[in-house]
Amino acid sequence: MSNFDPKHFLLHCARKPGVYRMLDAEGGVLYVGKARNLQARLNSYFQKNVASVKTRALVGRIRDIQTTVTGSEVEALLLEQSLIKELKPPYNILLRDDKSYPYIRITRSDRFPRVTFHRGTRRAGSQYFGPYPSGSAVREALSLIEKIFQVRNCSDSYFRNRTRPCLQHQINRCTAPCVGLVSEEDYARQVTMAADFLDGRSREVADQLSTDMEAAAAALEFEKAALLRDQLAAIQAVQQKQYAETGQGDLDVVAIETRHGLAIIEVLMIRDGRILGHRTFRPDTRGEDDRSEILEAFLSQYYLGDREDPVKPQEILLCMEIPGAEALQQALEEQWAKKVRLAWRVRSDRAAWISMAQTNAQQSMATEMAAREHMEARFLALETLLESSEPIRRIECFDISHTQGEKAVASCVVFDQQGARKQDYRYFNVNPAAGGDDYEALEEAIRRRYQRVLKEQGRMPDLLLIDGGKGQMQRGWKVVQELDLHASIRVMGIGKGPSRRPGFEALYLPCGKEMIPGPADSALHLLQQVRDEAHRFALTGHRARRGKARKQSTLDEIPGIGPKRRKALLTHFGGLKQMRNASASEFARVPGINSQMAQTLYDWFHR
Repeated sequence: MSNFDPKHFLLHCARKPGVYRMLDAEGGVLYVGKARNLQARLNSYFQKNVASVKTRALVGRIRDIQTTVTGSEVEALLLEQSLIKELKPPYNILLRDDKSYPYIRITRSDRFPRVTFHRGTRRAGSQYFGPYPSGSAVREALSLIEKIFQVRNCSDSYFRNRTRPCLQHQINRCTAPCVGLVSEEDYARQVTMAADFLDGRSREVADQLSTDMEAAAAALEFEKAALLRDQLAAIQAVQQKQYAETGQGDLDVVAIETRHGLAIIEVLMIRDGRILGHRTFRPDTRGEDDRSEILEAFLSQYYLGDREDPVKPQEILLCMEIPGAEALQQALEEQWAKKVRLAWRVRSDRAAWISMAQTNAQQSMATEMAAREHMEARFLALETLLESSEPIRRIECFDISHTQGEKAVASCVVFDQQGARKQDYRYFNVNPAAGGDDYEALEEAIRRRYQRVLKEQGRMPDLLLIDGGKGQMQRGWKVVQELDLHASIRVMGIGKGPSRRPGFEALYLPCGKEMIPGPADSALHLLQQVRDEAHRFALTGHRARRGKARKQSTLDEIPGIGPKRRKALLTHFGGLKQMRNASASEFARVPGINSQMAQTLYDWFHR
C-alpha cells in the first residue's frame, strides 16, 4: 500500500456524521473513531501542532482511511462501538474488564424453586435480581435470604436424591422441601417473600410477616409463630442498618483518576435509594492521556456494548464533562427505550456521590501505583541477580500436572511489571505418549507455545522460567535453541535446592551456574510467586480434565449409552456417585432412558 496523502483524501471526504477506520500498510485496522463532521475531525489529525504522542505515532502508521457516512451522530456512536468490539484496534481505548455482572436467580420453573448465584446468559423460567457490583455482594445477599426465608440453594440432582435433610436444614437455613418437611404452598410463600425482599419491598414483607405471625398465634400454632417472629426480627434488623439515601430511582456515579499512563475508573452503583457497591475498571488507554477522552470511550463501551446483562440506570453522574455527552445520552435513550440523564454539574447529595466515587478512584490509584512500584522493584532485583544488561519486562513460566501420567496438563502463566497477565495464560493438553514423562510433556508444551507465537508474531518473554531442576531447564533450553530464540530469551529453572526448604530454592541456568539467593531476596520472591501461580494453574487444569474424562469414560463403557444419553444422565443426577446410589426406577425417570436401559444401568453400577 502506497504512502497516504491526507490532503488529497480530505478534499473528497464527506462533511457528514460517520465512522472512520485508519489502516496500516498491511490493511490492519489501527483505530476506529466517530465524528459529527468526518472531514473536520480527520483534518485535526494532520495538523502540525498535534500535542498527543499517541496521535503522532498513529498518524505515522496510517496508509489508508475508510469512512462510513451515517444518518446521525448517534448512529455513528453505535456503529463505532460495534466495530471496536469486533476489531479491537490497537490505538483504541479498550475496556478490559468485560466480565458480566453477577445476579441472584430464582428458578421459578421448578416445583420448589431454588435461589442461586448467576452470571451470564439469562434463561427462560427464572427470575433475576441485580445486577450486583461483585460476587461477594451476591453471596452476602444470598446468605441473608437463606437465613431469613430458608429457601434451598442446592442443585436439582442433589435435591432429587436426598433421603434426609441436609446440613442447611439443621442450621435453620432451609425448610427441607426435598424430603417433604414443608408443603408446596408454604414454600411458595417463602419464595415470594424472598423475591419481594430482593426487589426492595422489605417494608411490605415485614408487614406480611407480622400479619402471619399474629394469625399463627391466634390459631395456637406457636412454633410457626416463633419462626415468623424470628424472620420479622431479621428483616427489621436489615431495615435499621444505615443506608445512604439518594431519593427515588437507580443511578450510577462514574469517576476517573489518571497517573503515568494508567487510568482507574470507579462506578458507584446506587439502587433503590441505597449504595449497592462499587466496581473498579482499568481500561487499556493505549497511550491516551486526555481524561475526558478516556472517560467518554469507557462510557460508550460500558453502557452501549453488547453485554448480556447491560446496566441501565436512569441517571449517570460524571465527575467531569465529556465532549460527546449529548450524542451518548441520545444513543442510550434510543437503545434502552427510556429517558436517561447524564449530569456532572450537581449539588447536595449528588455532589457527595461524585466526591465519594472520586475518593474511591484516588484510593484505587494509590493502591495500584504502590503495587506496581513493588513489582517493578522485584523485576529490577531479578535483573541484578542475573547480571542482565537487557531489561526483563515479561516472564513466562511452565509447569506440568498429572496423576500417574493420566490427563497431563501443562500450564503457561505470564507476568510483567504490572503483575499477572491472566488474559495471556494458556493450558496445553499434553500428548498421551508424553503424559507420564515430565520432560517430554514440558518440551512439547514449550515447543507448541513458541511455534505459535512465532507464527502469529506475538510477544516473546524476556525470561522463560521452568518449575523444575536441571533436567527440566535443559529441555526448555533445547527447545529455545531449536527455534533460534536463544539470543532473545533467557531460560531458568527453579528447583527445591539441596536442603529442600522453602525459601532456599535453587536457580539453574543453561551455562551450568546454580544460585541459592536465600529467603530474603526480593528477586526470589518474584520467581516464587510466578512458580506458585504456574503450579496452581496447572493443577486446576489437570483436575478439570481428569474429572471430565473419568465421568465420560465410565459411562462410555456401558452398552447403549451414547453422547445424548450420557448428557441426560449427568444433567439429571449430577455425577457418578448419585448414579451408584440410584434405583432402576430412578434411572427410568431420566429422559431417553426406557425401563430396559434403566435395568442395564442399575446392573452396571451394582456389578
